Parts: sequence; structure tokens; C-alpha cells
Amino acid sequence: MRLSWLDKMRGVVTVRLRGNGLESLMNAAAADGLQLLSLRRTSLDEALCGLRLQDLFRIRPYLRRTGCRLRITGRHGLPFMLAKLERRKFFVAGMLLFFVGMYLLSSLVWRVEVKGNDKISADLVLQAAREEGIYPFQWSFRLQPFDAVSKRMATKLPGTAWVGVQKHGTKVTIELVETTTPDAKPLMSPRHLIASEDAVVTHIMAETGRPVVRKNTRVKKGDVLISGLLGDEEKEETVVADGTVKGLVWHEYNIVSPLTRTVKVYTGERKVQWFAVVGGRALQVSGFGSAPFGQYEKVRQEQQAAWRGISLPFGRMKQSIMETRLEKRPVTKEEARADGLLQARADILTKAGEDAIIRDENLLHEKTENGKVYMKVLFEVEQSITTEMPLVHIQGE
Repeated sequence: MRLSWLDKMRGVVTVRLRGNGLESLMNAAAADGLQLLSLRRTSLDEALCGLRLQDLFRIRPYLRRTGCRLRITGRHGLPFMLAKLERRKFFVAGMLLFFVGMYLLSSLVWRVEVKGNDKISADLVLQAAREEGIYPFQWSFRLQPFDAVSKRMATKLPGTAWVGVQKHGTKVTIELVETTTPDAKPLMSPRHLIASEDAVVTHIMAETGRPVVRKNTRVKKGDVLISGLLGDEEKEETVVADGTVKGLVWHEYNIVSPLTRTVKVYTGERKVQWFAVVGGRALQVSGFGSAPFGQYEKVRQEQQAAWRGISLPFGRMKQSIMETRLEKRPVTKEEARADGLLQARADILTKAGEDAIIRDENLLHEKTENGKVYMKVLFEVEQSITTEMPLVHIQGE
């Protein structure tokens, strides 16, 4: 039976009419304006139809007059729905409380995040935001327009060129653009740039001062590379020598690499713990007790609840405690040699600087003894070879 929204609001019942005076009943009801909805005859003395709730009581005189009988087979509409809900008061109350709680929780600010701050501390930004009424557990409807808040926060935070405030669900994001100011250059005394290592010069470029050596010149540690003295004996001037000098330096390494490798493996045994997460705090609900393994690793997976694209301030977290053990696995001589050389290269580049380049390496000696590979390797590295020497020391000699 197809009902209009008005009929659903008023209530409609489906009835089965039976009797020999069925035609007289239908004619009398139609004459008095009583509507039989979706009337359908099923036999000579039986019919199905719908009656509005108020017409159900009006049809009784016609039933007595014609000798027909009525049986209700269905109930539709809001009045019957309310009657059912009235018998389930606790269920209705729980549903109402659930939706009210969901609305209240989604109307709170649960987290304030700061982005783009490098020099300005996040605590200072959060303090300025709190003065503007932006802090966790604040009602969303109490927040002021973000355009005005951004301007006031920009004036409160020195060193910011722009402040933006946005709200996504229950999270407020404060994004900063800091002003860029050139770093103050330290005051330096006149100096020479001298060689820090014995080397062969491969590149020299003097920004201030006078270059003393040329490319392909062999220098010893302590030799002057860029002089801070300009002019001659009659008119001499001291400056802060500055520039770039690179050279080939030779490093001799004694490398010891074992023929076994210690690796961490998972045994397959695990213990799972579940946590309820509310407002950034986790409450354990299962998997209590300490880890039953001597060696283990923890892996966490957090799932945040969402409703219609809005992130809710609660969820759950799964923590897996997986048993591990250390195993010693043999490696070939070639693998041990490669591991040792790799560690030596990393150590050289760490000490020589990020712009250093290993140009060549020569294996001088190698032997295998007591489960280890012993190597003596000579590395040829192009690196910066400058260090400072103040001119005050020279003048005081």
C-alpha cells in the first residue's frame, strides 16, 4: 500500500472486510465521505483496504448495519511507531543519550596542533591561542571568528609574518610563517687559512686574502694556503682570510670484519593488547600482564573513529608484543670484506665532512684469521684541508 506522508503522520490500518453486505457497506461509506484506501476485492464476500485511524471508529455503525465483520491485518504510521517506542523507554532513552553524547563530543575541540614553527616555541603559540579561547575541551560554538583571531595572534607573536587558524572536525590547526632574518655574522680577527692535513691541492678559491699555493701543489700540515696579509712591507694590511681549498688526503685504515653476522629474527610468538583511546589517552582493556618473552618488540596500530568524514576524539589501539631472538649467521669472505669497507667509508666521510669524496682506495694487505677478515686499506679522499690560524699569534712571536 502506497501512503502519502500525511497519511503516515496520521496513521493508517490495513483491514480485511468480510460479509454478504460488502457492497452495501462500501456504497454507504463512500456516500458519507469515508475513504477506503487501496480497496481490493479478494472474493465475493471479502475485500482488503486501508483506513485512516480516525475513520476506523466511524466505520463501526456501517458494520452493524450491513452485518459485515472487520479484522485488522496491519498498522502503519507515526502513532503506531510512537506506541512501540513507548513500550521501549530505556532503548529510546539510550538512543537519545547516544546521539546527544555524539553531538556534544563532536562539538568540543580535542586537539590544538601547531605547524610551521621553527624558531618560535610551540608552547608560546599555544599560550597565545589560549588567550584567544582556543584550547582543548573548548566548545566549538564559543570560538571567535578565525580571521580576527589570526590577526591578533600575529601581533602577539613577534617574528611571525602570517598566522592561519583552521578547524577540521575536532582539531584546530595553527600554521605559522616566520619572518626570515639574516644571521648575524660573528666578528672575526685577522687570520691565515692553513693546511689541516698533508695533501695535494686540487681546488683553491680565495674570497678574501691572498692565495699562496696553486692547484697540484703538495702541502704539509700547517702550511699557509690563503694569507691574511696584503700589500708589501711598506704598506701592509691584515684581513680575515676566507675561501675554499680542497686537496687529496690519504687515510690508512686497519679494518677488522667478522665472518658472522648477528641478526634479529621473529619467532612468531606474540601477545596482543587492546586499548581504548579517548582524548589522546589510552586505557588498556585486554591483554593485561607483563610481556612473557625475554626479548621482544612492540608494534602499535591506532584506529580513530570517524562519523560522516569527521574524526571523533576516541578510537582503539592494538599493541602487538612479538618475541624476537638474536641469531648469528655466517657470511662469506667477500660479504665480510664489503661490510668492513662500507663501515670504513662511512667513518671517513663523517670525519672529512659532507662535501668529501673518496677518489680511490687500495687494498694493501689482507688475511683471514680466527673467524675475522683483517685488511689494511689506503683511501684517497678529496676534502677540505683548511683550518684557521689567527695573525695575532704571528705578530706576537
